[in-house]
Amino acid sequence: MNSSSLPRQFALDISHAPAPSLNNFLTGANLALHSTLQDLVKSWEANSQAIQNGNALNSRWIYWWGPEGSGRTHLLDSISNCAKQLGLQCFSLNPNEPISWVKLEEKLPKLSASDQISVITVDDVDRLDERQVASLFRILNEIQQSKGIHILMAGNAAPGALNLREDLRTRLGWGMIFQTHLLSDDEKIQALEQAAQARGLVLSPEVLPWLLNRFYRDMPNLMALIDALDAYSLETKRAVTLPLVRELLQPK
Repeated sequence: MNSSSLPRQFALDISHAPAPSLNNFLTGANLALHSTLQDLVKSWEANSQAIQNGNALNSRWIYWWGPEGSGRTHLLDSISNCAKQLGLQCFSLNPNEPISWVKLEEKLPKLSASDQISVITVDDVDRLDERQVASLFRILNEIQQSKGIHILMAGNAAPGALNLREDLRTRLGWGMIFQTHLLSDDEKIQALEQAAQARGLVLSPEVLPWLLNRFYRDMPNLMALIDALDAYSLETKRAVTLPLVRELLQPK
Protein backbone atom coordinates (compact mmCIF):
# COMPACT_ATOMS: atom_id res chain seq x y z
CA MET A 1 0.00 0.00 0.00
CA ASN A 2 1.32 3.43 -0.86
CA SER A 3 0.39 6.76 0.67
CA SER A 4 -1.50 7.93 -2.43
CA SER A 5 -4.05 5.13 -1.97
CA LEU A 6 -4.90 6.02 1.61
CA PRO A 7 -8.50 7.13 2.21
CA ARG A 8 -9.78 10.45 3.49
CA GLN A 9 -10.14 9.09 7.04
CA PHE A 10 -6.42 8.53 7.38
CA ALA A 11 -5.92 12.29 7.38
CA LEU A 12 -8.27 12.83 10.35
CA ASP A 13 -7.17 15.23 13.07
CA ILE A 14 -4.49 13.53 15.21
CA SER A 15 -3.63 16.49 17.39
CA HIS A 16 -4.63 14.48 20.48
CA ALA A 17 -1.76 12.02 20.01
CA PRO A 18 0.63 11.83 23.00
CA ALA A 19 3.75 13.95 22.59
CA PRO A 20 7.02 12.03 22.01
CA SER A 21 8.80 11.33 25.27
CA LEU A 22 11.52 9.07 26.61
CA ASN A 23 8.81 7.29 28.59
CA ASN A 24 6.76 6.29 25.54
CA PHE A 25 9.78 5.19 23.49
CA LEU A 26 10.11 1.40 23.24
CA THR A 27 13.83 0.81 23.51
CA GLY A 28 14.29 -2.57 21.82
CA ALA A 29 17.96 -2.75 20.85
CA ASN A 30 18.40 0.97 21.59
CA LEU A 31 18.84 0.58 25.34
CA ALA A 32 22.30 2.20 25.53
CA LEU A 33 21.18 5.38 23.76
CA HIS A 34 17.91 5.54 25.66
CA SER A 35 19.70 5.17 29.01
CA THR A 36 22.25 7.83 28.06
CA LEU A 37 19.46 10.28 27.23
CA GLN A 38 17.61 9.49 30.46
CA ASP A 39 20.79 10.18 32.44
CA LEU A 40 21.30 13.42 30.53
CA VAL A 41 17.79 14.64 31.37
CA LYS A 42 18.31 13.71 35.04
CA SER A 43 21.45 15.87 35.06
CA TRP A 44 19.42 18.76 33.63
CA GLU A 45 16.82 18.27 36.33
CA ALA A 46 19.57 18.49 38.95
CA ASN A 47 21.04 21.50 37.11
CA SER A 48 24.52 20.19 37.85
CA GLN A 49 25.77 18.90 34.51
CA ALA A 50 29.09 20.74 34.70
CA ILE A 51 29.77 19.48 38.22
CA GLN A 52 28.89 15.88 37.46
CA ASN A 53 30.67 15.51 34.16
CA GLY A 54 33.43 18.08 34.34
CA ASN A 55 31.93 19.80 31.31
CA ALA A 56 33.32 17.03 29.08
CA LEU A 57 32.41 17.58 25.44
CA ASN A 58 31.06 14.07 24.96
CA SER A 59 28.55 14.67 27.77
CA ARG A 60 27.08 17.52 25.71
CA TRP A 61 27.55 16.27 22.15
CA ILE A 62 25.66 13.19 20.88
CA TYR A 63 25.00 11.90 17.39
CA TRP A 64 22.90 8.87 16.50
CA TRP A 65 22.17 7.27 13.18
CA GLY A 66 20.00 4.54 11.75
CA PRO A 67 17.32 3.70 9.19
CA GLU A 68 14.01 5.51 8.80
CA GLY A 69 11.56 4.32 11.43
CA SER A 70 14.19 3.44 14.03
CA GLY A 71 13.19 6.20 16.43
CA ARG A 72 15.70 8.89 15.45
CA THR A 73 13.19 11.76 15.33
CA HIS A 74 11.13 10.49 18.27
CA LEU A 75 14.20 10.69 20.49
CA LEU A 76 15.13 14.17 19.30
CA ASP A 77 11.58 15.40 19.86
CA SER A 78 11.58 13.73 23.28
CA ILE A 79 14.72 15.61 24.27
CA SER A 80 13.28 18.90 23.02
CA ASN A 81 10.10 18.32 25.01
CA CYS A 82 12.08 17.48 28.16
CA ALA A 83 14.20 20.60 27.80
CA LYS A 84 11.16 22.83 27.35
CA GLN A 85 9.41 21.28 30.35
CA LEU A 86 12.48 22.09 32.44
CA GLY A 87 12.47 25.68 31.24
CA LEU A 88 15.70 25.37 29.28
CA GLN A 89 16.34 27.29 26.09
CA CYS A 90 15.86 24.79 23.28
CA PHE A 91 16.37 25.13 19.52
CA SER A 92 15.22 22.49 17.03
CA LEU A 93 16.88 22.51 13.61
CA ASN A 94 16.07 20.52 10.50
CA PRO A 95 16.55 20.91 6.73
CA ASN A 96 12.99 22.16 6.19
CA GLU A 97 13.14 25.33 8.32
CA PRO A 98 16.11 27.46 7.17
CA ILE A 99 15.07 30.53 9.19
CA SER A 100 15.57 28.64 12.45
CA TRP A 101 19.27 28.25 11.63
CA VAL A 102 19.67 32.00 11.16
CA LYS A 103 17.85 32.76 14.43
CA LEU A 104 20.03 30.33 16.37
CA GLU A 105 23.29 31.71 15.00
CA GLU A 106 22.20 35.19 16.08
CA LYS A 107 21.75 33.96 19.65
CA LEU A 108 24.74 31.61 19.74
CA PRO A 109 27.41 34.00 21.10
CA LYS A 110 25.25 34.79 24.13
CA LEU A 111 24.44 31.11 24.68
CA SER A 112 28.10 30.18 24.38
CA ALA A 113 29.16 32.71 27.02
CA SER A 114 26.51 31.55 29.49
CA ASP A 115 26.88 28.92 32.21
CA GLN A 116 23.21 28.05 31.84
CA ILE A 117 22.24 24.83 30.10
CA SER A 118 20.74 25.19 26.63
CA VAL A 119 19.82 22.52 24.12
CA ILE A 120 20.08 22.23 20.33
CA THR A 121 18.68 19.34 18.32
CA VAL A 122 19.44 18.74 14.63
CA ASP A 123 17.39 16.23 12.65
CA ASP A 124 18.15 14.69 9.25
CA VAL A 125 21.78 15.81 9.15
CA ASP A 126 22.16 13.78 5.95
CA ARG A 127 19.71 16.12 4.14
CA LEU A 128 21.30 19.47 4.99
CA ASP A 129 21.95 21.81 2.09
CA GLU A 130 25.23 23.65 1.57
CA ARG A 131 24.26 26.67 3.68
CA GLN A 132 23.00 24.51 6.53
CA VAL A 133 26.17 22.42 6.45
CA ALA A 134 28.21 25.62 6.79
CA SER A 135 25.93 26.79 9.59
CA LEU A 136 26.24 23.50 11.50
CA PHE A 137 30.02 23.67 11.15
CA ARG A 138 30.02 27.13 12.76
CA ILE A 139 27.58 26.02 15.45
CA LEU A 140 29.72 23.03 16.41
CA ASN A 141 32.85 25.17 16.60
CA GLU A 142 31.03 27.56 18.94
CA ILE A 143 29.69 24.73 21.10
CA GLN A 144 33.18 23.30 21.49
CA GLN A 145 34.17 26.48 23.31
CA SER A 146 30.97 26.79 25.33
CA LYS A 147 30.17 25.63 28.85
CA GLY A 148 26.49 24.76 28.85
CA ILE A 149 25.29 24.13 25.30
CA HIS A 150 24.19 20.57 24.54
CA ILE A 151 23.71 19.41 20.96
CA LEU A 152 21.98 16.21 19.90
CA MET A 153 21.96 15.25 16.22
CA ALA A 154 20.58 12.44 14.08
CA GLY A 155 21.09 11.19 10.55
CA ASN A 156 20.77 8.10 8.38
CA ALA A 157 24.44 7.03 8.45
CA ALA A 158 27.54 7.02 10.61
CA PRO A 159 29.54 10.27 10.44
CA GLY A 160 32.20 8.84 8.14
CA ALA A 161 29.59 7.58 5.67
CA LEU A 162 27.63 10.82 5.34
CA ASN A 163 27.78 12.71 2.04
CA LEU A 164 28.97 15.89 3.74
CA ARG A 165 32.20 17.86 3.71
CA GLU A 166 35.03 16.15 5.54
CA ASP A 167 35.55 18.74 8.29
CA LEU A 168 31.88 18.44 9.34
CA ARG A 169 31.96 14.63 9.27
CA THR A 170 34.98 14.76 11.57
CA ARG A 171 33.25 17.08 14.03
CA LEU A 172 30.12 14.95 14.16
CA GLY A 173 32.30 12.22 15.61
CA TRP A 174 33.74 14.31 18.43
CA GLY A 175 31.06 13.30 20.92
CA MET A 176 29.19 10.09 21.68
CA ILE A 177 27.86 8.11 18.72
CA PHE A 178 25.05 5.55 18.72
CA GLN A 179 23.29 3.49 16.10
CA THR A 180 19.51 3.22 16.25
CA HIS A 181 17.91 -0.10 15.34
CA LEU A 182 14.53 -1.06 13.95
CA LEU A 183 12.16 -2.94 16.21
CA SER A 184 11.38 -6.62 15.64
CA ASP A 185 7.77 -7.50 14.76
CA ASP A 186 7.07 -8.48 18.37
CA GLU A 187 8.56 -5.19 19.57
CA LYS A 188 6.50 -3.26 17.01
CA ILE A 189 3.34 -4.90 18.30
CA GLN A 190 4.35 -4.07 21.87
CA ALA A 191 4.99 -0.43 20.90
CA LEU A 192 1.67 -0.16 19.05
CA GLU A 193 -0.20 -1.72 21.97
CA GLN A 194 1.49 0.80 24.26
CA ALA A 195 0.46 3.66 21.96
CA ALA A 196 -3.12 2.40 21.80
CA GLN A 197 -3.31 2.10 25.59
CA ALA A 198 -2.02 5.65 25.99
CA ARG A 199 -4.97 6.79 23.86
CA GLY A 200 -7.49 4.60 25.69
CA LEU A 201 -7.93 2.63 22.48
CA VAL A 202 -8.84 -1.07 22.65
CA LEU A 203 -7.78 -3.14 19.63
CA SER A 204 -9.08 -6.57 18.71
CA PRO A 205 -6.24 -9.15 19.01
CA GLU A 206 -6.08 -9.80 15.27
CA VAL A 207 -5.69 -6.15 14.26
CA LEU A 208 -1.97 -5.55 14.84
CA PRO A 209 -0.65 -8.80 13.28
CA TRP A 210 -2.85 -8.12 10.24
CA LEU A 211 -1.49 -4.57 9.92
CA LEU A 212 2.12 -5.75 10.05
CA ASN A 213 1.42 -8.15 7.18
CA ARG A 214 -0.72 -5.84 5.05
CA PHE A 215 0.26 -2.26 5.86
CA TYR A 216 3.44 -0.21 6.16
CA ARG A 217 6.05 -1.84 8.37
CA ASP A 218 7.79 1.34 9.53
CA MET A 219 6.83 2.78 12.91
CA PRO A 220 5.99 6.37 11.85
CA ASN A 221 3.26 5.17 9.48
CA LEU A 222 2.05 2.52 11.90
CA MET A 223 1.82 5.08 14.70
CA ALA A 224 -0.03 7.46 12.37
CA LEU A 225 -2.48 4.66 11.62
CA ILE A 226 -3.11 4.13 15.36
CA ASP A 227 -4.01 7.82 15.55
CA ALA A 228 -6.29 7.52 12.54
CA LEU A 229 -7.97 4.42 14.00
CA ASP A 230 -8.51 6.26 17.26
CA ALA A 231 -10.15 9.20 15.49
CA TYR A 232 -12.21 6.98 13.17
CA SER A 233 -13.38 4.83 16.06
CA LEU A 234 -14.59 7.95 17.89
CA GLU A 235 -16.21 9.34 14.74
CA THR A 236 -18.11 6.12 13.97
CA LYS A 237 -18.63 5.10 17.63
CA ARG A 238 -17.40 1.60 16.79
CA ALA A 239 -14.81 -0.68 18.34
CA VAL A 240 -11.49 -1.17 16.54
CA THR A 241 -11.98 -4.55 14.89
CA LEU A 242 -10.58 -5.92 11.66
CA PRO A 243 -13.68 -4.90 9.64
CA LEU A 244 -13.32 -1.32 10.86
CA VAL A 245 -9.61 -1.31 9.95
CA ARG A 246 -10.37 -2.59 6.46
CA GLU A 247 -13.05 0.06 6.07
CA LEU A 248 -10.63 2.79 7.15
CA LEU A 249 -8.02 1.63 4.66
CA GLN A 250 -10.45 1.22 1.78
CA PRO A 251 -9.59 3.88 -0.84
CA LYS A 252 -12.46 6.23 -1.60
